Amino acid sequence: MIRVNRIVGYDKHGAMIEIVHLPTDREPTVKVVDLFCGAGGLAFGLKTAGLNVAAGVDLDPACKWALEENTGAEFVCRDVSKVTAEDLALWYGDADVRVLAGCAPCQPFSTYSQSRKTADDRWTLLRQFKRLVEECKPEIVTMENVRGLGTQPIWKEFVAALETAGYHTHWDEIDCSEYGIPQSRKRLVLIGSRLGPIKLMPPTEPRLTVKDVIATLPKLAAGETDPCDPLHAAASLSETNLERIRASKPGGTWRDWPQALRAQCHVRATGKTYPAVYGRMEWSKPAPTMTTQCYGFGNGRFGHPEQDRAISLREAAIIQSFPKNYRFLKKGERVSFSKLGTLIGNAVPPKLGEAIGKTILQHLERVRLSQSPVDGEMARS
Repeated sequence: MIRVNRIVGYDKHGAMIEIVHLPTDREPTVKVVDLFCGAGGLAFGLKTAGLNVAAGVDLDPACKWALEENTGAEFVCRDVSKVTAEDLALWYGDADVRVLAGCAPCQPFSTYSQSRKTADDRWTLLRQFKRLVEECKPEIVTMENVRGLGTQPIWKEFVAALETAGYHTHWDEIDCSEYGIPQSRKRLVLIGSRLGPIKLMPPTEPRLTVKDVIATLPKLAAGETDPCDPLHAAASLSETNLERIRASKPGGTWRDWPQALRAQCHVRATGKTYPAVYGRMEWSKPAPTMTTQCYGFGNGRFGHPEQDRAISLREAAIIQSFPKNYRFLKKGERVSFSKLGTLIGNAVPPKLGEAIGKTILQHLERVRLSQSPVDGEMARS
């Protein structure tokens, strides 16, 4: 069925195409489906910008509560390869503008599925995203992904498929610290539109440091939990690691330690190429990239700048730009560092999602204002 804002026309080669027009007598209704939604980082950012996120799809049932509680979207626990164009049509309903968003985990960059071993299978999830775009043809498509993906042939295949399907596309590798996210994190962001040219909005947020975002949280010792916030919990440290973090300087490395505290892998020549482990963050700089193991002192430069512990789960979430009141757990639910570290580390930073959402809304307004009254009458006829 062709909705009222779609008419059939012909391109310059005489091929029949669908021409999309936005309503001119009201604001267009917009709905988003978020594939690989995780705990809702991207969805929350899009919602904050003003978009309606109808559904989030992910294989991990641990994502359900956080997504639904914080965004109001329906969580669908499903392999994306099992999602159909009919499913998308149901979730979009009669929206004027349909947005398909997500972060398709890609091998060998991601641990989303360690079972995908072959050169072809490792790109399965990106190809599933492409399949749904081609079958459903939503008005807007956006994807956030690892920076290395942009050099791969599969990425050129993906972008070419969007352009063949009638999308104006733009993608770039962006520095998240320029979008109000207090960490050194570079990501690939693509936005495509069937309505006209589109490009991610330039940065407008101030650069933030570790001190800007976590300095006022209650102090903790290693192994302690804030009684008012179960997510403000710090992992325990062994006596040796307590000695190590006490000997660590903000921005320094394990080379600052006395020889007796160095691990054997550090003493060997091969260990000298890994200085960014067992380190403290610096108050005056952005944090390093948050990973799924950012709660562990030995897993990177995740030591608190002055307290003798690794950062807490709440601090990691804040550094990812989640608001301080973002709820990851039901009341009374047990804190699992492994599970929550995965949800936080794998998330699309909400501030990046917000920038993408604002870009989409600004684009839709430009398109709507550029349409002639004649176009609007054709769309309603």
